[in-house]
Amino acid sequence: MERDAEATRRRLVAAGRAEFAAHGLNGARVDRIAAAARSNKAQIYHYFGNKAGLFDAVWDELVEQIVVGVPLDVDDLPGFAAGLSDLYAQFPDIPRIVTWQRLERGEALNDLGVAEVRERTAAVARAQAGGRVSTRFEPEILFPLLAHLAMLWAAANPEVLTVVDLDDRARRDAVRRIAAALVE
Repeated sequence: MERDAEATRRRLVAAGRAEFAAHGLNGARVDRIAAAARSNKAQIYHYFGNKAGLFDAVWDELVEQIVVGVPLDVDDLPGFAAGLSDLYAQFPDIPRIVTWQRLERGEALNDLGVAEVRERTAAVARAQAGGRVSTRFEPEILFPLLAHLAMLWAAANPEVLTVVDLDDRARRDAVRRIAAALVE
């Protein structure tokens, strides 16, 4: 029985992820999520309490995907930014949900996300103190710059993307070169 419950929970999170990426928290509909998950609305409330609880579960999964998928290497910060940009290109729902989270749930913090940003910022500071990374920007500025640079193309408006039409290789190279300019 436990196994079926976990499978149902995973299907609900996956369906919620797709629905939230397309519609955000406020525009998402539990009936569409339940149908896509081959479940029912009562299961959403059973496992997550409410739609916002499901969004938080999706958010937790995304944070984990980013943290595990793109480890920080302070000796290759341009590679980190390029890798994060690759993750966003591979999973375009991540930048969309990040945007929805900022707009609709900005006050809801993920403990792992906050801890990881603190640790990654501290790692940049240690690398700067050791002379391995430029001190042109404080670590509290440099790390967010790298993180947001990685999302630049995923968050750009359609007019910019029409003019700046980069394939994946060119996007990755641009992110790497810009990040290198920031850290050298």
